Amino acid sequence: MQATSARAIKERRRHARRGRGGSERLAFLRGFFKNPVMVGSVIPSSRRLIDKMLGPVDWATTKLFVEYGPGVGTFTRVILEHLPEDARLVTIDTNPEFTAFLKETIDDPRLIAVTASATDVEKVLSERGLPQADYILSGLPFSTLPPGIGDAIGAATARAIRPGGAFLVYQFSPKVRDFIAPVFDRIDRGFEWVNVPPATLFWAWRDEA
Repeated sequence: MQATSARAIKERRRHARRGRGGSERLAFLRGFFKNPVMVGSVIPSSRRLIDKMLGPVDWATTKLFVEYGPGVGTFTRVILEHLPEDARLVTIDTNPEFTAFLKETIDDPRLIAVTASATDVEKVLSERGLPQADYILSGLPFSTLPPGIGDAIGAATARAIRPGGAFLVYQFSPKVRDFIAPVFDRIDRGFEWVNVPPATLFWAWRDEA
C-alpha cells in the first residue's frame, strides 16, 4: 500500500509539472497583455514567495483549497504537490484561456478549473456540492479592480471559508487590507523581497466558532 501511494504521489507531481517552460511563459504573457488589470504582474511569482505564502497551511487537514486567478498554474502545481489525495483544488479565473491551459497541462483528478469571477465563489462551490473552503488563495490585484469588486470579493470569500480557515493574499500594494479587515477576525502580515516585484503577504483568518 505504501509503495502504491508513493508511486501515485510521484506520478501526480510529474503531471503537475507538465506545461512548464516556453508554453507556460507565452500563455502567461498573453493573459497579462490581454487583461493586465486582472493579472497584475508580467512575471509569475517566485518559489520563495510561494513557499512563504503557503507556509501556514495545515495540509494534513485540508479538504478543499480554492485559488483565485491561477493564471498558468504557478501556485496551482505547488498546491497539488502538497494536497492530500482525497482533497480538492478549485481554481477560479475570469480568463477562459487560463482555465483551458490548466485543464490541458495538469492531469490531476483533484483539480477543478472554473471560468468565473471570484465574487461568485459561493455559487461555484455550491453548484459542485462542495463545502466551505479550508483556504482560499488570491493574487488578484485588489488595488486596480473596478470600484466595488474588491469589497464584494472580500465579503464573499469570508463567507466561503470555514471557521478556522484563512484567506491567503499576495499583493504588490497593501491596499487589499482595506477590503479584508472588515470581514476577517485577524490578519497576519509578511513581506517577500525575492520576487518581481517584491510582494506584501497577508493571512486573513476566520476564528473558530
